[in-house]
Amino acid sequence: MITFYPGPSKVYPQVADYAVEAVRQGIVSLNHRSAGFMDIVKETVRLLHEKLDIPSDYHIAFVSSATECWEIVAQSLTAESSLHPYSGAFGKKWAEYAYRIKPPVSLNEADVLCIVQNETSNGTQVNMETLAQFRRDFSALIAVDAVSSMAGITLDWSLADVWFASVQKCFGLPAGLAVLVYSPAALKRAEEIGETAHYNSILFIHENFSKFQTPYTPNGLGIYLLMRVLQQVTPIADISGRTKKRAIEWYTFFEQEMKASPFTVLINDLALRSDTVIAVQGSETEVSAIKKAAQKMDIMLGNGYGDWKNTTFRIANFPAITDEEIGTLKQFLRSY
Repeated sequence: MITFYPGPSKVYPQVADYAVEAVRQGIVSLNHRSAGFMDIVKETVRLLHEKLDIPSDYHIAFVSSATECWEIVAQSLTAESSLHPYSGAFGKKWAEYAYRIKPPVSLNEADVLCIVQNETSNGTQVNMETLAQFRRDFSALIAVDAVSSMAGITLDWSLADVWFASVQKCFGLPAGLAVLVYSPAALKRAEEIGETAHYNSILFIHENFSKFQTPYTPNGLGIYLLMRVLQQVTPIADISGRTKKRAIEWYTFFEQEMKASPFTVLINDLALRSDTVIAVQGSETEVSAIKKAAQKMDIMLGNGYGDWKNTTFRIANFPAITDEEIGTLKQFLRSY
């Protein structure tokens, strides 16, 4: 089965070998306070800085998921209230979740701006130019959910203080681990707030990761697999160029070769189109039919989500997906 599901999505095929290696070498049995495990954490952090071009003064930690990062931002980095402009289902969910933890007092006095950089539900994104405008207009912290874009496209880290992503998308890994990146300004804010009431308080996390340890028994296999994948992939500039080229080709394909089909790209505004998740719309009947036909050909298309659940299908444009697999899907779509 070739999967184009936008998360969990295709893992790099080498991950199977890395997992066997981790079991046979006893890596999955390492105590998370041991020197051997701390060496793995240290190397994984170093590789993230190197391969994703993360500034050296930005800190990195590992948690369970991007949803946990929503909680960390609300608990540890929001003094009064957070502001959540959004364009889709995941941005809305983040807002609802954050407001349950930290009910908004006055949005005019919000001290954290929360942005979903790539809205997986409808194939939109906030590009770096727009994020730069947010940076100019908003004087406090900016937190960015980059779940469907981190490790897939180049990000300007300086434009936000907190970035996070689960690894089951552009990292090409199984779910169960997230990368949390935070700036010196974010750490200073956490220190000012002084929130230490939770196991995942950012001050507690930072204290442990300063020693390349974790505040709780972590997903050791996930961290090891992340290290091994980072060792194999090229720098983000190369990956990003390939991702953006493929995205242009996908949009061109639907606008030209699929012009006579019952399907069109959901997002018309070129500036808002995602580079990593292509959302395609059609009638409920046609969308259901093409997904079933694809499955018969051992191709899995992504379901729609939220308001677009029944009238769209989504195509992941993640680095682990090969050109050959994309060619197979395009041939299926042509002949459908």
